[in-house]
Amino acid sequence: MTAKPILIAPAHDPRLLGETREERAEESFDLLEYWRTVNKRKWSILGLALAIALLAALVVSAIRPSYRSTVTILMEPQTNKVVKIEEVYAGIGGNREFIQTQVEILKSRELAARVGQKLKLAVNPEFDPRQAEPVFWRRWIEAVGIDPADFGMAAAKKLDIDEEAVAKSVTGRLQGGLTVEPVRASQLVRISYDAYDPQLAATIANTVAETFVESDLEARYQMTQKASNWLSDRLGGLRQKVEAAERALQQYREKERIVEAKGVAQSGASNQLAQLTSALVEARNRRNESENRYNQIRGIRGASASAYESVPAVMNNGMVSSMRASELEAEKRLSELSKRYGREHPRMVQADAELRGARENVRRAIETVVASITREYEVARANEASIERSLGQSKGEIQEINRKEFQLGVLEREVAVNKQLFDMFLGRFKETSAASDLQSTIARVVDTAIPSASPHKPNKRQVVLIALVVGLFIGVMLALLLERLDSTVKTSHDVESKLGLPVLASLPIVRDKRGVKVERIFAEDPQAIFSEGIRTARTGIQLSSIDVPHHAIVVTSSVPGEGKTTFSVNLALAFAQTRKVVLVDADLRRPSIYSLFEKELNSPGLSSLVAGSTPPADCIFKVEGTELYVVPSGPVPPNPLELLLSKRFEETLHKLHEMFEMVIIDSPPVQLVSDAMVIARNCTGMVYVVKADDTPYQVARNGVKRLKLANANVIGVALNQMDFERADKYYGEYTGYYKYSYKRSYGVFGGKKRKAKAAAA
Repeated sequence: MTAKPILIAPAHDPRLLGETREERAEESFDLLEYWRTVNKRKWSILGLALAIALLAALVVSAIRPSYRSTVTILMEPQTNKVVKIEEVYAGIGGNREFIQTQVEILKSRELAARVGQKLKLAVNPEFDPRQAEPVFWRRWIEAVGIDPADFGMAAAKKLDIDEEAVAKSVTGRLQGGLTVEPVRASQLVRISYDAYDPQLAATIANTVAETFVESDLEARYQMTQKASNWLSDRLGGLRQKVEAAERALQQYREKERIVEAKGVAQSGASNQLAQLTSALVEARNRRNESENRYNQIRGIRGASASAYESVPAVMNNGMVSSMRASELEAEKRLSELSKRYGREHPRMVQADAELRGARENVRRAIETVVASITREYEVARANEASIERSLGQSKGEIQEINRKEFQLGVLEREVAVNKQLFDMFLGRFKETSAASDLQSTIARVVDTAIPSASPHKPNKRQVVLIALVVGLFIGVMLALLLERLDSTVKTSHDVESKLGLPVLASLPIVRDKRGVKVERIFAEDPQAIFSEGIRTARTGIQLSSIDVPHHAIVVTSSVPGEGKTTFSVNLALAFAQTRKVVLVDADLRRPSIYSLFEKELNSPGLSSLVAGSTPPADCIFKVEGTELYVVPSGPVPPNPLELLLSKRFEETLHKLHEMFEMVIIDSPPVQLVSDAMVIARNCTGMVYVVKADDTPYQVARNGVKRLKLANANVIGVALNQMDFERADKYYGEYTGYYKYSYKRSYGVFGGKKRKAKAAAA
């Protein structure tokens, strides 16, 4: 499997050069470019800033000045309480929340309404909307002696507003002009008011502080009265609750026969319960022992007495043991006698009878023991059950006593709580009644307000300065915006970065002089800066192809008016100094070279030469005083593009090349027609003329792109009509014209002094 080759587009590919460089280029403004942009439009920026400042000054001068007076009060938080229930009536601690609360009270609508009523501001012209003065622009018009009726404005009418609306308007004006600011890290609060009258501003500020103090005293007094009334009402209900609780407690004691000695009954019941519990433990132990012995004999009940001989509880009994010993002695005696006597011997008979009697005694003893164990087990069980019943009965009695004492405690606690609450309310009621005449304020004035001698606002100087700064800022922003929107080619750097082509020469703006034609300035004024730029372009063209010199150069531009014809003529004059050159006017649609050399429009030229209707000697003429030959456009053909596409045009150019060392062709603009692309096929190089500060780089770039797509060899760009001084100052082109003038150092053989020395020599 073969790997596919990776195709890498060369950087010098004419089809991609303009686009790739534009995509890679970063159009960014550094600080120096910002400064150049601002410096270029500095007078416009200053003019805009001064206009805005002047407008602000006019507006500020028409605004009525207002004065501010400030009163300072000290907030002293109170800690007095009517009752412990703080929600009823309590002073808030002296913290930040307390200060902020008082600040909001000072800004309240109710306080402003009280101040308005106290000062009777409803009849004050500054607050009464019925006496409102006209707006500032009407006052300004009247001040300059202009009748408002001239502008179609009717006379001001007195408003008809009811008292409620006037009161609302006064309150709103008071709140709007009032400023309350707490002093940081202190308990001081500044109350300021702005008014057109300085005396009125001071009066309102002081009245706001006084009204705040008075309203606080009134509120505290009303709160005290409300608390006293509420406490009085509550005391009556609490007294009834205390009496009802005491009656219920006494009735319960009498019903349940509870004496005052609390815990006596419960103490006896507890002792009895402890004794029964101990007796139950003992009874259970005895029952366990009896049950153990009973279980040993229960399995063999009904068998013979000998069957109980293996039961330890029976055999370990003392009576059974003694009877068993008697039986063993009888058996031993019988055994001894049987060795001496026969079975019928009286002593044998007696011994046998004694043995039978002993065995009978053992049997009866075993039966007695078994019966005794059974009875003992039954008695133990009965005793245990009896003690358990007595213990359960004792527990029930104790639980009943506990319930009664619990209910008794509830009633006693209710009586105690009601008494305590009653006593507390009674004490607070007496304290509130006694302290109703000793109320203190939470605020006091520490610095009264005085009328201000100077207006507070508007600060005319500050407003004008701010307007000036804002105008400068807006001007700078507009200048930067216009610079960003300006897409014209200004400098050689723009040509190289945006068009991707080298700059052959930067040609200055040439103004017409008396007796000197711009199109022939190279021949008539060879020491001009424009002529030196033409020489630079000539050198660049020569150096662009040293091994294979150019023999046919096409000069074109994007649109008309960029100076391509002027450049073509002067470039041809420059090359004519060193070689035999012919200038061909290939702009068959709008020819202009014929007029520069005082020829007729329909005189023989390129069209006649290509058509073969006129011999070359009649189509080519030499410019007087130079070595330049010119081929004008000739009669305008009906189909210029077909003429240029013909084989005869190519043959004509070939013949001109055989006759001259270099052919320079002036072609139509690229963006309007495609003649230049057709001519470029038969030429070795092309020069693109761009007018500085006029041609958008997008237009020029599209023209260059079209030429490169037609495989035209674009040598470079001639940046025409460039303002060198402007480029030095605003674009950073550094042509040297502004700082080091060309004529100052490199004029006619170095300047006037050298010319004078040469003339003297």
